[in-house]
Amino acid sequence: MFYPIDPTFILLIPAIILSLYAQFKVQSAFERYSRVASRRGLTGAQVARDLLDRAGLHNVRVEMVQGFLSDHYDPRGKVLRLSPPVYQSSSLASLGVAAHEAGHALQHRTGYLPLQLRSALVPVVSFGSNLAIPLLLIGILLGLPSLARLGVYAFTLVVLFTLITLPVEFNASRRAIALLENGGYLTGQELVGAREVLNAAALTYVAAALTAVLNLLRFMLLAGFLGRRDE
Repeated sequence: MFYPIDPTFILLIPAIILSLYAQFKVQSAFERYSRVASRRGLTGAQVARDLLDRAGLHNVRVEMVQGFLSDHYDPRGKVLRLSPPVYQSSSLASLGVAAHEAGHALQHRTGYLPLQLRSALVPVVSFGSNLAIPLLLIGILLGLPSLARLGVYAFTLVVLFTLITLPVEFNASRRAIALLENGGYLTGQELVGAREVLNAAALTYVAAALTAVLNLLRFMLLAGFLGRRDE
């Protein structure tokens, strides 16, 4: 039986609460420390460029990309992209985010295994995420359990991707703090601010992973993996 109002949605309540809290934390932390300038006065772009050069990554470009906290490192193009508030500002928040993305570039250079696995999963995860929900819904509506279960298998790839993302992001943040401290970009209380921003950002990845895991549990229930469903 297919429920117009899915009762399994209640399983997502903890993930929804955590996601809202994580978004509040990251926005409030970034806003707070974006108003605190670093003593050295270097911008996020300058710090990122310096960190990359010190690591011998002269071939990695640093570019500005539009969007709020749209910062990311592209391992295929070897480009570190920073949002305007990070690229142009010398705040503690900006330096923390810039160093975090530089940490991803260093992961790529050293062949950090979780990053390699995540990059390898990107094409199959994109394929799986597009198919998972349609297969599940069509399977339930047409009474085709095998099709619904195929949707669950496809969504498992999405869950795996979110779980592998956790060590990638945590490691990049640890590298960022070490790089900022050892390079003398931030000291003392300044590091506390940068760390708070990165910890808040990390919480969003935890929330995403929890959401994916709980959704997988829901889909397994709907597809009949965890008990017989009424047809």
